[in-house]
Amino acid sequence: MNAAAFKSRMDTAEPVTSWEAPDMSILAGGRTTPPVMPQGMFGKLWPLISDLAAGAGSPVDYVAVGVLAVCASLIGAKRRVQPYVTTPQWQEPCVLWVAPVGDPSSNKSPAIDAATGPLRAMETELAEHHKTRLISWQTVAERARQEKAEWQAQVKTATKDNLATPHMPDAAQEPDEPQRPRLVVQDATPEAMGDILAGNPNGVLHLRDELAAWLMSFERYSPGGREFWLEANGGREHVIDRKGNKAGPVLIPFNGVTVLGGIQPEKLRECLLKTADDGLVPRFLWVWPDPIQYRRPRQVADASQLERLYRRLHQLEADRTDGGKIAPRVLLLSSSAADVFEQWVQENDEAVREASSLYKGFVGKLRGMVLRLALVAELMAWASEGGAEPDTISVATLAAVLKFVDDYAKPSALRVFGDAALPEEERNAAALARYILKTSAQRINARDIRRTSGIATLKQAQDVDAATEALAEAGWLRPLQEREGGTPGKPRKDYLVNPAVHGARRG
Repeated sequence: MNAAAFKSRMDTAEPVTSWEAPDMSILAGGRTTPPVMPQGMFGKLWPLISDLAAGAGSPVDYVAVGVLAVCASLIGAKRRVQPYVTTPQWQEPCVLWVAPVGDPSSNKSPAIDAATGPLRAMETELAEHHKTRLISWQTVAERARQEKAEWQAQVKTATKDNLATPHMPDAAQEPDEPQRPRLVVQDATPEAMGDILAGNPNGVLHLRDELAAWLMSFERYSPGGREFWLEANGGREHVIDRKGNKAGPVLIPFNGVTVLGGIQPEKLRECLLKTADDGLVPRFLWVWPDPIQYRRPRQVADASQLERLYRRLHQLEADRTDGGKIAPRVLLLSSSAADVFEQWVQENDEAVREASSLYKGFVGKLRGMVLRLALVAELMAWASEGGAEPDTISVATLAAVLKFVDDYAKPSALRVFGDAALPEEERNAAALARYILKTSAQRINARDIRRTSGIATLKQAQDVDAATEALAEAGWLRPLQEREGGTPGKPRKDYLVNPAVHGARRG
């Protein structure tokens, strides 16, 4: 090798220097470790839930909470829970709001589809039955129109002959058109949802593939949208007065909507911190497991078992008032369960006093969530195992729910709220670190990151600079002071990636 060739090779060679051990914890971006979901609340359903999750290629957490939400929506207005016989004014409706959190690649949607799939066949059957009802309605309505026309002719004649005005016969009263039974609603304005609930007095499941769009849309269509949804968590009677509505106000006997929808971590900050702190966000059961490595399912999940469970809950009967409204049956805590619940409430109240921000609101609303979860768990076990319907919440069910709430729901909420409050620099550095691992990058360029990485929060130069600086401090990157075309000017902002990060990830 001559001198010129040696010099050329030396000029183009990357510098060989030692690297420090990279800080792999930066991948978490300050996020806490996700808790492991306890199985006790799901009883004998857990193997089925695990099989469904395996088939969806998702963490079992997503399917489990999806099943909870569906069961709550099917029970709906027919059952309530009351902690003590001495507190008839404190009853909780069967309404749950559930929010699975995860990246687009975490298979939230397939898991939710696995949990909600049987509802499709059930709704199809209801739609067929509705066609029969419509035919009967059309027959009666047409008769009413003819009776009304004949009465109007009689009135005309009576007026002409100066006779007494005849009364309109009952048969001339046109009946209201029956509403199609609904189990699932996927996108509806508050006004449309009001009409749906007026015709579906047991409530419905509001299913959203992307919860962020729903959380940010409350005032898009009409003022008061956010207030409507807040009330839809309470399951109370609701009246909607509309200007120019000749038919009168819309009466909703049970304004109860169970909500189930996924959300991406990157959108949590906007949805949680930029919306009003009015108690809506803390009403959610938040679920955020780590993604799992895909493995081929070893057996086919028995989805028919899940459908049988749902059908039994859907067929629950309830008493009716003289006006036809659902009169829910109320389940009390058993005597021993009431004692356990009283002690837990006292301990939870201490936690409320020590908490802050959104987490304080979440812990403060856990009394109601525990009772609602206990109602769902008790009836879910009955529907899957058979036997006589329970009229109380057992201490075993309550204990399983409390373990779920303390060991899983609380840590999950901390993970969600903590991530939303993270400094933007830490979040972006973690996102860039995950991108480096995903692409097996050996070298990156700041401008390329802005243009081609697909990281939504790294579109501005200053954000990329802050993220690369954080990764450099963590031993992930090392800047290369190269210039465009070898000419004077600004550096290209190229960075070498520490080879150890890829080895550490594989290890």
